[in-house]
Amino acid sequence: MCFLGFGNVNRALARLLADRYADLRAQGIAWHVTGVASRRLGWWANTEGFDPARLDEFAHPDSKDQDAIEKAKHARVPQVRVRSLDANLGTPAHQLSDVHSWLRAAQADVLFEATSLNVENGHPAVDHLRAALEFGAHAITANKGPIVHAYTELQGLARRQDRRFFFESTVMDGIPMFSLFRETLPAIRLHGFRGVLNSTTNVILSGMEEGLSFEDSLLKAQQLGVAETDASHDLDGWDAAVKVAALVIVLMGEPIKLNAIQREGIRNLAGEQVRAARAAGTPYKLVCEAHRGANGIEARVGPQKLPLTDSLARISGTSSIVEFHTDIFPGLVLTEENPGIYATAYGMLADFIRAARDDR
Repeated sequence: MCFLGFGNVNRALARLLADRYADLRAQGIAWHVTGVASRRLGWWANTEGFDPARLDEFAHPDSKDQDAIEKAKHARVPQVRVRSLDANLGTPAHQLSDVHSWLRAAQADVLFEATSLNVENGHPAVDHLRAALEFGAHAITANKGPIVHAYTELQGLARRQDRRFFFESTVMDGIPMFSLFRETLPAIRLHGFRGVLNSTTNVILSGMEEGLSFEDSLLKAQQLGVAETDASHDLDGWDAAVKVAALVIVLMGEPIKLNAIQREGIRNLAGEQVRAARAAGTPYKLVCEAHRGANGIEARVGPQKLPLTDSLARISGTSSIVEFHTDIFPGLVLTEENPGIYATAYGMLADFIRAARDDR
């Protein structure tokens, strides 16, 4: 297996895989890590396998700790068809040229892709996933961009290659949403959904209700690790809109474009306005929704005041909720209470197990 992007998600996944090694072996699944790549690190491959317990140390050594640096450099690092690091752990002495040569050198069976979201076109994640499938590896991603911009292409390529393209962690972390509909709700008809799916705006609104300014609430979200330094995608509703598009495309079978989703963020909400709404029993939430109407799919993202009798109104902090409206189950609700990074990693682990089972 190969990790592309080695930030919080894939690092947590590496630890989770090591922690559940015995559980996977009990299910007849064995694995070893043969590739690690990131924008900072470059392309590393080792067909003999990296030590999963040393991956953090290998990919993110403390430049001030020379002992850790030396251990990282020599702890089962690549020996053949592989780049190596110089003493500064920054500039490669030599390197593999691109994702294609990296996948070949690593002899990849599975790619875990967890790079940054590109709202505009989904690249380079789309190219990485396409390369993995063309090579003959299962492609598992936590990146929403490829679902919105290349779902049909990648899913078709996976079928032709008899591989799997899975993405459970793209919406609501590792909650079994896509697999729920794919595997346990056959022939269900989904009419629409509504939910609170962006944790950054939820944390900010909760902080403003407690008396913080917008700026201080954003800072709190950043300190919690929920919000990026540049939180524009969250604040302007882009992250929520991409999630809406992913659900519409995959679960409702409609190839919606992002510009077809009405979008409004929370930047224009003042603290007094948010606190007054909470005091009146109608707190603001950034609501994501889509419904199948006479003229096709109608989808929107925007702040709404909700009565406390609404299940969406009771969601706070980093929690999320989605309510599906189907022909059989008119109010099927999934709720996630304050998840951590391992929740996202678990979605990728579960996808890996499904792919490995399908290989038998």
